[in-house]
Amino acid sequence: MIIKEQSEIGESAQIVGRVLVVDDEKNISFVIHAMLTKAGYSVVTMNQSSAALAFLKGESSPSDRPSDLDVVLTDLYMPDVTGMDLLSYCQKERPDLPVIMMTAFGTVESAVSALKTGAFDFVTKPFDQTELLNSIRKAVETRREQQKEPVTLRALERTSSGAQGASISTLIGQSPQMQEVFRIISKIAASPSTVLIQGESGTGKELVAFEIHKNSTRAKKPFIKVNCAAIPSTLIESELFGHERGAFTGAVNSKPGRFELAHEGTLFLDEVGEMPLEMQVKLLRVLQEQEFERVGGVNTIQVDVRIITATNRDLEAEVKAGRFREDLFYRLNVVPIQLPPLRERRADFDLLVGFFLSQFNERLNKKVEKISPLVLDALRVYSWPGNIRQLENVLERMVLMSDTSVLEVSDLPPEITKEVGGLHFDPTLVSQTTLSADPHFDGLSFREKVRLQTQTVERELIECALDENEGNVTRTAEKLGLSRKGLQLKMKELGLKRPSSGDMDDSE
Repeated sequence: MIIKEQSEIGESAQIVGRVLVVDDEKNISFVIHAMLTKAGYSVVTMNQSSAALAFLKGESSPSDRPSDLDVVLTDLYMPDVTGMDLLSYCQKERPDLPVIMMTAFGTVESAVSALKTGAFDFVTKPFDQTELLNSIRKAVETRREQQKEPVTLRALERTSSGAQGASISTLIGQSPQMQEVFRIISKIAASPSTVLIQGESGTGKELVAFEIHKNSTRAKKPFIKVNCAAIPSTLIESELFGHERGAFTGAVNSKPGRFELAHEGTLFLDEVGEMPLEMQVKLLRVLQEQEFERVGGVNTIQVDVRIITATNRDLEAEVKAGRFREDLFYRLNVVPIQLPPLRERRADFDLLVGFFLSQFNERLNKKVEKISPLVLDALRVYSWPGNIRQLENVLERMVLMSDTSVLEVSDLPPEITKEVGGLHFDPTLVSQTTLSADPHFDGLSFREKVRLQTQTVERELIECALDENEGNVTRTAEKLGLSRKGLQLKMKELGLKRPSSGDMDDSE
């Protein structure tokens, strides 16, 4: 039995995700089908697990498109093909497709085994509607976030020729700062040491954590993620350590926590600086003892977990302010990794822009072949408070709205033109000084011409800002959206001399 849901939700309705539901009990699959449809999902429901496996393999009718699926929700025990069989197929052939297991109360241990094998989550029957919807929502969001991750080196080379050593699997960058990050990852990935990744929001902290896990001896074990800022303080203990049935109102079944699920693998605690002080004490104990008890439980559970944490806060400042435990900070800060903001990674712009253009052309069915030099100049000058995540969103918007094969200044969003205009970014001035028309540069490649032209624009912007601020490097850096050290490095790169006066209050 196959139920398709497109007609009921309407062609114009916004689909929040596409779900395959597999359960041999027709009444349960019917209820789930109706619930997910009401929540805005497009649903394919199957009562025969063998038919579901054929569907996933693409052996069904041509109108079925298993590649469009965002998540599989399957019963664990079914005749013929089991839920574990479906999970094994997805792990091998569709590792990008999250699988959520449904199981009756009393078989939770089997579900935990499925989680350790690679299932995204499990829910117990009779299921709680909110819990099921939350699990599916997280699975859809996780899959779509993974689809946004930067490409591998092989794909990178297609978008930026000659970029040897410019990436480490999912990370991209040829700037000195990123090369240092790559070096640290390569040295510490195989160790069991705790890692603390610090950096502004949108700099790619989760990608670094996953890269460490993927290059470690734990790579085939679970990589479990927890966003400490997204969990209410009353629930974070249960989320991390699990709970027993009846431990609190709403705890209708026992459930393992993230530490338990990450056994022999890696637990990534994102935004650890948001963790309440009372939970910091309990986290410290687990780090020291590698054991804990579930909420409402009496049995001690021992785990072997590598901890990677990340924060956009200055934890040393948080320690001084009394908002973060000093002993926990030193326990987490065994291997520190500092991710630079995008505004300090100007050397990576060509790589990142080239990758995102390629990605969005394919995803949005567009044919944007290049970006005009003026637009590249504007992107380099902009301060990027949202870092790589903002760059990705801006380029997606520009590609989506463009009607030509070249992105021009008119395609730039208002927030960029407003700030760049405030820095005296004058297209007329740039066009008058363009190097591409200079006969001395006839033998250079387009990329080299753009690079030299960009240096000219950067030099003019910095000189102008220095004049406006009477040579004060600190105020100039703030004006340009750079760190003081970043501005000094850029001035050295461009051969600009430090002002002889006006910067006396700025000395190190």
